[in-house]
Amino acid sequence: MSPAPAEKSPAPGVPKLKTRRDIVANWLPRYTGVALEKFGSYILLTNFQNYVELFARWHQVPILGRDRPMPNATADDITIINFGMGSATAATVMDLLSALPPKAVLFLGKCGGIKHRAGIGDLILPIAAIRGEGASNDYFPPEVPALPAFALQKAISTTIRDHSRDYWTGTVYTTNRRVWEHDEEFKNYLKKIRVMAVDMETATIFMTGFYNETPTGALLLVSDQPMVPEGIKTEESDKNVSENYVADHLRIGIDALKQLINQGLTVKHLRF
Repeated sequence: MSPAPAEKSPAPGVPKLKTRRDIVANWLPRYTGVALEKFGSYILLTNFQNYVELFARWHQVPILGRDRPMPNATADDITIINFGMGSATAATVMDLLSALPPKAVLFLGKCGGIKHRAGIGDLILPIAAIRGEGASNDYFPPEVPALPAFALQKAISTTIRDHSRDYWTGTVYTTNRRVWEHDEEFKNYLKKIRVMAVDMETATIFMTGFYNETPTGALLLVSDQPMVPEGIKTEESDKNVSENYVADHLRIGIDALKQLINQGLTVKHLRF
């Protein structure tokens, strides 16, 4: 019998990634194209590239990582990252950000309004999220609630009022399912649990933030009303939302983080 082949050593100069810290410190630059020391202390997360484009244009800074999975831009100690869509990528970006770690992470997401009073263009400031996505079960048992950092949500609330806007508050349901608008049983379930909105990332971001000891919050923009056929998102309706509501959503997110920066407030809502 011939001997088993010897295990090959890594090529010279290739780092050995033995610990979780080693991995995320190597992977965050790989996914974003940005060295760790170039990130801002405060992070805005989004699923949509036009948020990054607007941020870069307003602050006259370049967009980095266009050829990477997570394009981004940085100005005034704030980095905005387009991490993609879904709970798996939400967990990934939150884990990678633990390499910094950030002083605060704010998710600017879009959601489907469940209750009829949450209209297109309305803002929802979630006080909790229901973990229907499954990804967060890799971090905590199902009975652990998905909650934002209270002080961060308070800063967002104040900023919304400073912009002469109002908002809804309540619970958001996070799901892994992208196509469910035809499923009457699932829609009846959403009504039964009395959630305000449905999305694919918020619960995961809250739980991975808690796991990584990163203060995390969310401000959601109602982009569709999927409980009725005429409210399901289309290319035309999504374009309308982008043209009429995205800029305001982004400005409020930026100003909420600047409020924390300028006042030097800590947003850790508990001792990790």
